[in-house]
Amino acid sequence: MTTNNKYIFELPIKVRDYEVDSEGIVNNAIYLHYLEHTRHEFCQWAGLSFREMHNQGIDPVLRKVEIEYIKPLSLGDSMISKLWISREGAKFIFHQDIYTLEGSPVVKAIVSCVCIENGRLSRGTILEEAFRNYLK
Repeated sequence: MTTNNKYIFELPIKVRDYEVDSEGIVNNAIYLHYLEHTRHEFCQWAGLSFREMHNQGIDPVLRKVEIEYIKPLSLGDSMISKLWISREGAKFIFHQDIYTLEGSPVVKAIVSCVCIENGRLSRGTILEEAFRNYLK
C-alpha cells in the first residue's frame, strides 16, 4: 500500500483505556473501529449520514478490508485518521491512513464497500451522486 496526499477528510482520535490490551498497546481489532468511525464521520460531514442513508433504503456494506500495521499506539496517544475515496465499478474504495500527531504512520488501510439499495446489490449510483465532489 502506498500513502497518498489526496486526503479529503481528517479526524483526530484519542486512545481510550478500554482499547488497549494487556501489553498496553491498542488491540489490532480496535483499528477497525477507528477506520469505521472515520468513514461514518466523513459521510456525515459530506452531507449523508449512515442513518439518513438507511432511512432512504441505502446501506453501504464492507466488501474487503486490507490493513498494514506499522506502529503501535498506547493509552492516551492521539492520532489523526485521514481518508480519500475512489470508485472502481460498483465498489467505493476508502484509502485510509492513521498517523501520530507528529506525522509518523501508524496504519495504512484500503477498505472497499458496495451499496445495497432496498435489499439488493446496486451500482451505487445514489452514493456516487452524493459523494461526486469527493471521489478521486
